[in-house]
Amino acid sequence: MALEKENLDLVLVPSGLFIMFAYHLFLLYRCIYRPHTTVIGCENNDKSAWVERIMQVDKRDVGTALSVIQSNTSAATFLCSVSLTLSALIGTWLQTSSDDLFKSKLIYGDTRPSTMSIKYMCLLICFLLGFSCFVQSARYFVHANYLISTPNDDIPVEYVEVAVIRGSNFWSLGLRTLYFAFNMLLWFFGPIPMFASSVFMVIILHYLDSNSRPLHKHQYPGNQMLKRVDEVRS
Repeated sequence: MALEKENLDLVLVPSGLFIMFAYHLFLLYRCIYRPHTTVIGCENNDKSAWVERIMQVDKRDVGTALSVIQSNTSAATFLCSVSLTLSALIGTWLQTSSDDLFKSKLIYGDTRPSTMSIKYMCLLICFLLGFSCFVQSARYFVHANYLISTPNDDIPVEYVEVAVIRGSNFWSLGLRTLYFAFNMLLWFFGPIPMFASSVFMVIILHYLDSNSRPLHKHQYPGNQMLKRVDEVRS
């Protein structure tokens, strides 16, 4: 029976991780080559238009833009703190816990000390990666804040756009590490819950990440006036 449990972990856990990694590689391909089919691509398109419009207004009227950037920075900082706190708790638990809770006979899976250490390490790695991603997200949002609020300076729109979109991408990447951490957490209760969670999570994420609407072509008052002038001339 112990051999069957070990084989179950060796089969279901790598299978669940393969499903998660394969889906996110497929999502990455869509984001790069077919961004209009993903919610991430749609959001980046809207953020690019937002940055372009914000950079056209007077520097004295960018208070709303700075508030938006500040809210994103606060959210990234909060999740960064949460990830770091959970990492510290897992590290402490790894040193002091006797793992009696996860060695119950109700858990059908490998509960040997070496396997439990691997579970803790995988969960810890997920939270540390999430911490790193959220730190980078906050860094880019802070940089965008500086660029937008710089007075009397002709900063290219592309600089601000890159900072905002990279901050948003690192935010999304940090959330993905938390999704992986949730699957790793369920692995403590056996390989079957972990594999089932991976399958259901991929189904839900595919639904949430897909976009069926075409990308919105933002029109600005200046562009509309030029279009009307051209129509009158023609």
